[in-house]
Amino acid sequence: MTDTLDDPQAYESAADNAPTTPDETTAETLRRERDDAVDRTLRLTAEFDNYRKRIDRERRDLADHLASELLTEFLPVLDDLERALAATPEHGDPALASHRLGLELIHRQFTEVLRRRNVVEIDTRGVDFDPNRHQAVGQDVSPDHREGEVLEEMRRGYTIGDRLLRPSIVRVATRG
Repeated sequence: MTDTLDDPQAYESAADNAPTTPDETTAETLRRERDDAVDRTLRLTAEFDNYRKRIDRERRDLADHLASELLTEFLPVLDDLERALAATPEHGDPALASHRLGLELIHRQFTEVLRRRNVVEIDTRGVDFDPNRHQAVGQDVSPDHREGEVLEEMRRGYTIGDRLLRPSIVRVATRG
């Protein structure tokens, strides 16, 4: 028979097989339960944070979409206002001059609201046709312009941020 004091392996084996006290078992169980509760809390916190971010993103997207729809509905009103300005002479009859001044003030307010909402006109002067921003309604043979260059803007287009509100309607140059 080997004495456990003389054999270190036997001593470790005996220590592993030694009965644990109820306090050690309870403490280990409580530590495991605490670790599980902390892990669940961290997971729930992360899930809630992701949920909150997703809801915020969806709310912003919805607000942008609704604003885009509303602004798109007002663009024909701006077109009509600009046609009215173009048809009203700048000089001449004082009543027409007063009428024109009122139209100019309304136009300025309208364009200021669009500017505050990050609505930007699509530039078409001398640019190449871009099917993502322009809608071609015709082609004209023009030796003085590049193939695919926008010749004329029939209706102004607009973007809001990176999103297209309304494409520009244009006529495009062709070499024939």
